[in-house]
Amino acid sequence: MKPYSLRRRLLLWLLLATMTLGLIALADTWREALRTAQGVSDRVLIGSALAIAERVTVDASGGLEVDIPYSSLEMLTSTAQDKVFYRVDGPSGHFLTGYDDLPIVAGDVADGVSFADGTYGQVGIRSATLRREISTGARSIAFAVTVAESTRARAALARAILWRSAARLAVLILGVSALVWVAVTVALRPLERLGDVIALRSPGDLRPVTANTPEEVEPLVAAINSFMARLQTALDALRNFTGNASHQLRTPLAVVRTQLALMDRSTAADSAAQARDKASVALARAERVLAQLLVLARVDASSGAGVLQPVDVAAIAKDVTVEMVPFALQADIDLGFDGLDSAMAAADPVLLAELLNNLLSNAVSYAGKGAVVTVRVLRSKDQLVLEVEDDGPGLSPRQREIAEGAGVGKARPLPTLQANQTSGMGLGLAIASEISALFGAHLQLEQGRSGRGLRARIVFPAAATAA
Repeated sequence: MKPYSLRRRLLLWLLLATMTLGLIALADTWREALRTAQGVSDRVLIGSALAIAERVTVDASGGLEVDIPYSSLEMLTSTAQDKVFYRVDGPSGHFLTGYDDLPIVAGDVADGVSFADGTYGQVGIRSATLRREISTGARSIAFAVTVAESTRARAALARAILWRSAARLAVLILGVSALVWVAVTVALRPLERLGDVIALRSPGDLRPVTANTPEEVEPLVAAINSFMARLQTALDALRNFTGNASHQLRTPLAVVRTQLALMDRSTAADSAAQARDKASVALARAERVLAQLLVLARVDASSGAGVLQPVDVAAIAKDVTVEMVPFALQADIDLGFDGLDSAMAAADPVLLAELLNNLLSNAVSYAGKGAVVTVRVLRSKDQLVLEVEDDGPGLSPRQREIAEGAGVGKARPLPTLQANQTSGMGLGLAIASEISALFGAHLQLEQGRSGRGLRARIVFPAAATAA
């Protein structure tokens, strides 16, 4: 997608909004200018009509006569060279003087003024008719004075007001545009600083960004930090996987390579068969380790992904125990279940089954023939506890401490926990520890209740359990 300029886009929208409001303001200014010009014109017309009315008198015969003063018409002249028209009428519309075809503005209000717009001789005019009465002593005689002027002066005044308003508005738009350009430039500097902070970092630096940014940019910074945290988690998972893979697979693969070399050199059938059997065992170990490494990779990928849901821990424990019974019988192990019939906790059912499967595999593999392995689901105060206990050789306190410390994101395998075991147990406990941490639970390794063996306890937090 082609990038665009935020500065230009903001300026464009501002100009469009300002121009729209400016056009509305100019339309209102034009109407107001016309009203103002018309008001000025009407006052001049009234003044001119009053000046003429003052010169209407009664002659000796009782009729009306009028002496049109030059000043009454002079006040109607303008720079636009308007044309001026007038007429005076006596009682009953009797024409006295002026333009006899000039229309009289209709109106029946005595001593009042009536205004009207119209045309006269194909010229637009504004007319005013003033009605008065003059007293002769015995009676009153009504008369009317009509004055009119063309509207060119009024239109010129309105246009002048409009152009001045438009000029001021244009200057305002230009000034605001300049201010917005500067303001946007200054406002975008925090984004530029944020870009510089990120650009100057090394590829491996995934620490949270701590740039000095305004409140509006904080969601962007939070999103960047969240992405970097997820990326750090993914990188840790990759390091964890590669570290464990390189450590755990190196030994069985080395055994396979050694046994294959012995097979090539051996001339006796028995020696070749022994080497083949040892290579087969080493390959089985490598397959088991690889499967556990894939589980570790899945646990790391699930960290913080919100995969938890209410599951029945007791039901899953029963199912996994039943599935493990055939393997326990082959190893001459007494495997059983004891505890609650139902117990709910926040977990992932697949990972919970894998956790228990690893603990049971370790117990069945290393407890020894004739040992007793028990799976329990019980409540301790307000916490739910999942236990796998055996009465085998167990682990030393130091070994239990190391196993409990195997948490999520540690890119190193557990060391060998027992001299007589294969490398699978340490990785199995690491898987159990990481899955427990994913559930918010905690792996505890203790000595068995009989004073020997190993008891692995998964303690779920009180907030994650339900009766």
